[in-house]
Amino acid sequence: MQEPKVAEILSHPAVSIISLVDAVIEQAYARGASDIHIDPSRSELRMRLRIDGVLQEAQLLPKNIHSEIISRIKVLSGMRTDEHQMTQDGRFRHQFPNGETLDIRVSIAPTYHGENVVLRLLSDKAANYTLEILGFSAVDRTKMLAAIRRPNGMILSTGPTGSGKTTTLYTLIKMLNSPEVSIVTIEDPIEYAVDRVEQIQVNPRTGLTFANGLRSVLRQDPNIIMVGEIRDSETASIAVNTALTGHLLLSTLHTNDAATTLPRLLDMGIDAYLVASTINIAIGQRLVRKICHECKEEWVVNTAAEETLAAIPLKTPVKEGDVFYHGRGCRACGDFGYTGRLCISEVLVADAAIREAIMRKASAAELRKLAIKGGMTTMLEDGFAKAREGHTSIEEVLRVVYE
Repeated sequence: MQEPKVAEILSHPAVSIISLVDAVIEQAYARGASDIHIDPSRSELRMRLRIDGVLQEAQLLPKNIHSEIISRIKVLSGMRTDEHQMTQDGRFRHQFPNGETLDIRVSIAPTYHGENVVLRLLSDKAANYTLEILGFSAVDRTKMLAAIRRPNGMILSTGPTGSGKTTTLYTLIKMLNSPEVSIVTIEDPIEYAVDRVEQIQVNPRTGLTFANGLRSVLRQDPNIIMVGEIRDSETASIAVNTALTGHLLLSTLHTNDAATTLPRLLDMGIDAYLVASTINIAIGQRLVRKICHECKEEWVVNTAAEETLAAIPLKTPVKEGDVFYHGRGCRACGDFGYTGRLCISEVLVADAAIREAIMRKASAAELRKLAIKGGMTTMLEDGFAKAREGHTSIEEVLRVVYE
């Protein structure tokens, strides 16, 4: 697809706002962006693109077309065009000249210099993902496959915002999706439409919260339930009891690593015996940028680098002479040295030792030690393994793990 030129449209005396908004979306998609930020300042509009998880400057737009751009996006999203003092959320589908379509989620908020807008581009590429494509190692894939084969229990994906948790859950749902099972999801928002899966959008204005939705879903005779996020004690309590009564439940939690997930549920007021009885696995993950294939080159560890990396707790320490890789920067990657992303992960399996530790309310540090003793590969170890294989760089792994 040829990348449209926003600058060319802006150069015309009579700017077509419809063509401009279309070009902004198509340019962002062509560059592989996941989000478009259009932020007003005193005298201009700043357009930035989030590419491979990092915001990059894209274009400065004239301030005098600010209101027209916002109005156009509101019309596309079915929002109120006469409301300028409150946040609004919506979505629409963009059609490309070649007939392809792209779902776009929209968030508009009032700021000091006027309304800003963030567009999330929901590419249907996620429909083709597999655990291998996402970057999960063979060992972690085996653990996850064993967990989803169980008829009940909880599978939790954890990490900060933007770490790929939801994509991982969608991939697992796709693997579970068959005519023999009923799958229902409760999401906020629904990121991707999945055929033959009943998806419910949370709507607090009508009283449809995660907790209330989960109660209703249990009357829909499901086998598998996905809850977009466990945010509060009420949702956590219902989710745990759902997993205890013969359902397989998938959800996400905002924690730093897999081991912290279990004490987090205890902090939410869930009884230790319930957590120990229902958890199958906790998946901790981050997204790292992949080295650009066009400008990838070897990097040999020198004495100074070995001394710097000696403080990092690794089973196989980095030694002088070890070969890693980095991207030099080229036209194909915009001189960043990276194109695309993959996940680094750790999968904590709730074995007998972990369940016993949960029962006595062990700390996250103790649970982590037990998990490692039981065969868990930490995110840091997984990241350095991928760096040795040439998929990413040491700098990128350290940036993501220690950010």
